[in-house]
Amino acid sequence: MLRDEIFPSIAARNIKGYRGAELFIREEDDEMEFVTLLRFDSLDAVKKFAGSDETRPVIFPGVEKLLTRMEPARHYRLAI
Repeated sequence: MLRDEIFPSIAARNIKGYRGAELFIREEDDEMEFVTLLRFDSLDAVKKFAGSDETRPVIFPGVEKLLTRMEPARHYRLAI
């Protein structure tokens, strides 16, 4: 779903400063953890994607019922 629907729909929004997405998966006991990394040039670009509350995760319709829990979104700057 992420690869075939969600990531392409994010790219199709043509948000200036959006640089792509990656998916990380980890299995532990009877759970599967998914971490998505979306890259943006600036916090302004993040807000264009997520809205004014950039800590609120952006969940696409139909996905919430598949999740047992969700963490707040976190933002990092690239340190070179």
